[in-house]
Amino acid sequence: MPPAKRGRPKAMFAAETPTIQALERALDVMQFLSDNGSATLTGIATGLDQSVATIHRVLATLESRQFVEISAEGQEWHVGPAAFRIGSTFLRRTNVVERARPVMRALTERSGETSNLGAEWQGRVMFLSQVETHEMIRAFFPPGTLSAMHASGIGKALLSAQGEDRLAAVLSHPLERFTPQTLTTPDALRRALDEARRQGYAVDDEERTPGMRCVAAPILNMHGEAVAGISVSGPVQRLPDTRIALIGEMVREAAIEVGRQIGAPLAVAPRM
Repeated sequence: MPPAKRGRPKAMFAAETPTIQALERALDVMQFLSDNGSATLTGIATGLDQSVATIHRVLATLESRQFVEISAEGQEWHVGPAAFRIGSTFLRRTNVVERARPVMRALTERSGETSNLGAEWQGRVMFLSQVETHEMIRAFFPPGTLSAMHASGIGKALLSAQGEDRLAAVLSHPLERFTPQTLTTPDALRRALDEARRQGYAVDDEERTPGMRCVAAPILNMHGEAVAGISVSGPVQRLPDTRIALIGEMVREAAIEVGRQIGAPLAVAPRM
């Protein structure tokens, strides 16, 4: 006689979505504390429309595993260190390059131009990833390519989202001229960064390579810090003045989406 099969057929699981009520309550408590920062036993019970006795049992179980903890005064509950450790696992596997790839592919499809991802490395922009357009004439930045911060769309986007100390460090060195359009004075660069903050994206207008333009926006992480930049680049003929605002909004939306993917709370590229 063949051994009895264990469990239920997969089809049975596909037809229903069973849940564990006690687990749902525990997750509700964790979500409530996450949303509110801290709360009393009564406050949690009231907020979740549960009895105090039920919530007390849930909290006691979570506390035994360090998912929640109570204040020294014994009045308010908080999310505990075990929850942070598990959340950190997500952060460790979160990779801005990996998360940005589908967004970049969509951006290239929408804009018809090459999309790029870059981050600051030792005072310069390092290009991390690229999705190329099918056009014959296109920008090409293989991973590892370095560019000056002040003469790069991504570099200016990153600088626009950083503090005065970082900008002062950039301005403490001579701004190298690459083309007649390169911004080589502190005042000119500051004006460009002010404009980038107002509109939510920065523009490299033939400042690194003659005949090429780049429109970029900063990607923010969960702390609101600019950790990378995303851009669209192409020849001036395909990125005329009349398309810059449209491309800029596309790039800004893409930056917001990548930020959301890596945990930014609002994931909004700054617009001031």
